[in-house]
Formats: sequence, structure tokens, C-alpha cells
Amino acid sequence: MSKASILLTRRWPASVEKRLQDLFDVSLNVSDKPMSQAQLREAFATHDAVCPSVTDKIAANSFPAGAVKARIIANYGVGFNHIDIEAAHKAGMQVTNTPDVLTDCTADLAMCLMLMVARRAGEGERQLRANQWSGWFPTHLMGTAVTGKTLGIVGMGRIGQAMARKAHHGFGMKILYHNRRPLAAEISRELAADFCGELGELLARADFVALHCPAAPETWHLINRDTLAQMQPHAFLINTARGDVVDEEALVDALEKRLIAGAGLDVYEHEPQVPEALKAMENVVLLPHLGSATEETRIAMGMRVIDNLEAFFRGEEPPDRIV
Repeated sequence: MSKASILLTRRWPASVEKRLQDLFDVSLNVSDKPMSQAQLREAFATHDAVCPSVTDKIAANSFPAGAVKARIIANYGVGFNHIDIEAAHKAGMQVTNTPDVLTDCTADLAMCLMLMVARRAGEGERQLRANQWSGWFPTHLMGTAVTGKTLGIVGMGRIGQAMARKAHHGFGMKILYHNRRPLAAEISRELAADFCGELGELLARADFVALHCPAAPETWHLINRDTLAQMQPHAFLINTARGDVVDEEALVDALEKRLIAGAGLDVYEHEPQVPEALKAMENVVLLPHLGSATEETRIAMGMRVIDNLEAFFRGEEPPDRIV
């Protein structure tokens, strides 16, 4: 019996690629460069499954005009706003993602960004590497304490709760959150978390605002000129969610005018492009979309894709089916 044909749009960890090759007829993107729309159309026309990453734009024109061979899009990542779900459904394809496995990894990175921007760690490292450090003195790079401060979390799903847990239990932070609905009572008690039904209430009270909401029409530019103006002047914005949740032009303006104290960003609206104004600011920490970038997590993501593919080709319901 012939194996199902699978195409990976980017290279994955070697152990995952090997496991895939044991199970399927796998086509690898040897160049590891983003595929064009023409290449994606060919992939959907010639393979049983296509496995994109979160930076592949799978739009309606990504599918061939004629027959589509692919029957499943097994996404390597939890977010799926880069996939035109309706177009995939119309083309007769199922779509899956990889939830759960990157929760702590992404929450860890959000904590990292919060600590770095609060303690001016990026500025300090740049000074030292440029041989500009003259030695210790009392007023050098004085930052902001994190312990005991108030953390406002926008989007209290798995990752938001994981960050709240680390911040509250590890740093004694007070937790506020804005969500579509309040958490279960036992989780709220564990985290000592206060629900803010209005985003403005959270923004006005938090020393740090961390974004963990999904990309959706209702969250596009959720952080904009109006909402940034509601934050405290000493507050910091942390984003490990999706780039288009933040209006980057408005953020640059707020930072330049010192309406907020700083920002820690791992995602951007037009990746891999990052506004030059942000790059020039010392009160901003910028990372290149590292939220899930640990060996353990990237392997676990790949194995989750394999679970979905195996179930699908056995004729079973994939465990992480979106549509």
C-alpha cells in the first residue's frame, strides 16, 4: 500500500522529519525559504497533505484552480489566522493545529520580555558589547521592579493562565485579566486574579500589560492610540500573541511621547519587517518570534502534527481538528 504524500513548507527538527519519513512519503523544502503562492498551489495539487508553519499565508489563491489533491492542512503551530479556513473548507480540506504543547514555552518568553524591559537588560548588554560600560555607579541603568507589581493579562487562555501562574507564584505579582468570560472560581482563587470586564479598567490599573489573545477580527489593533492612552505612563506592554493585535504606528507614537514606559515584543504586524523606529528605541526589547523556540517544544509540535496526520489517514477524527 502506498504511503500518503506529505509536504513540509519549512524544515522541522530532524527527529520529527525522520519520524514523518518512516510513516509517509515526505517532500522537504530543502532551501528552507518561504514558499511562493505558485509553489503552494503546486503542493496542494500534488500532495495528500500540506504542513505549513504560522508564517505561510494560505489564502484562497493558494489553492489550484482545478482539482485539489490535498485533503488536510496539518498546521505546525497553534495559531491559524494565516490560513483562510473558509477557502480550505470549500476546497474539501480539514485543518488541524498544535495546541497545548507550547503553553509554558511561550509564557516563559513573555516573562523573559517583561523582566528584560523592566530591568533594561537589552540596553545593558548593548552597552557592554560596545565597550561603553565604565563600571558600576549608583544611577546606572536604573530599571523597574517586577516583584509585587500588577500584571494585566489580555486573553486568559492556556498561555495567559501559565504566565499568571508564574508571575503570581514566582514574583508575587497581582493579577488582573480581561477575557471574554471570567475564569472558573477555583482558577481565579489559585491565581488571586481579578476579572476586568472592560479592557480600559485593566489598562488603567496594570504596571505591565501582557497580550495573550488570539488574532481575530475583533482583536485586530486592539491596542491602538485610544487604548495605549489608557495605560499608565510607567507601564510596559508585552506582546507574544500576534503582531496585528497592536497598531505599531500608534505604539511607536506612544513610546516616543513617553505615554508608556516601554515594550517587549516577540511578534510583529508585517513579519519579518519591523518598524525602524522601534529598532532605534532603547526602551523596547525586540525578539524574532521566539515564543515556541525550544528544542523540546518544536519537537512536541511536530509530533502533534504527526498524531493528526496518522488519525486522518486512518479515517479517524484528528485530535486537533479546527474544521
